[in-house]
Amino acid sequence: MNERKEILDLVRLAGKKKCLYLPHAIRQMSRPDRMITTDEVRSAIENGEIVEDYLKDLRGHSCLLLGKGKNKRMIHIVCSPKDEFLAVITAYIPDPNEWSKDYKVRVKK
Repeated sequence: MNERKEILDLVRLAGKKKCLYLPHAIRQMSRPDRMITTDEVRSAIENGEIVEDYLKDLRGHSCLLLGKGKNKRMIHIVCSPKDEFLAVITAYIPDPNEWSKDYKVRVKK
């Protein structure tokens, strides 16, 4: 659990510096059925919690955050903290068929 706190601290610190939205994140955020704003992503970064930690990700240590957007809708954000910025890899509305009711655990199929 200490590792999750550590990556969360790094995510929040990097996010305060700058957020770099990778092309995949922009495509996912701008889908008509999602329309996730950068304000929603920032809110999730500042107030969300880690639901998965990807220590050995090829893009560097990254994680999946769960946060709330407009009208309290749940949002997942995959991001990776760097020295000068937070790389936002993707952001999406989690599918209730693929996640537990609290959107914190993947449903096994």
